[in-house]
Amino acid sequence: MEPVAIVTALALIQYLLIGMLVGRARVRGGVQAPATSGDPIFERYFRAHQNTLEQLILFVPSLWIFAYYISAQVAAALGLVFVIGRLVFVRAYVLDPPSRATGFLIGVVPLMVLLIGSLIGPLVAWL
Repeated sequence: MEPVAIVTALALIQYLLIGMLVGRARVRGGVQAPATSGDPIFERYFRAHQNTLEQLILFVPSLWIFAYYISAQVAAALGLVFVIGRLVFVRAYVLDPPSRATGFLIGVVPLMVLLIGSLIGPLVAWL
C-alpha cells in the first residue's frame, strides 16, 4: 500500500501547490479577498484549483478502495496518471482555457477506472 500512500501524498501536495499559485495570482492580479473575480489569470488559477478539489473528492477514496479490493500497484499507477493529468490540465487552463480538455481526459479516465473498480471490487468480495 506504500505506493498508494505516496500517490495520495503527491496529489495532496499538488493541490497545495496549486493553491499557492492561486494566492500568487491573487496578489499579482490585485484581487482582494474575498473576491473571486476581477483578473482573468487569477480566475483561471482559481477555477483550476476548485476543479482539482472537485476531482480529489472522488479520487482519494476511490484510489484506496480500488487498492484494497483490486490491486495497490494498479491503483498507484492509475493515480500517478491522474496526478499527471491534473498537471497538464492546470497548465493548459491557465495558458489557454479551451485547451484544457486533454489534461482533463488524462486525469478523468483513470479516475473513472478507479471509481468503477471501487464499486465492483467490494461487490465481488461481498457476493
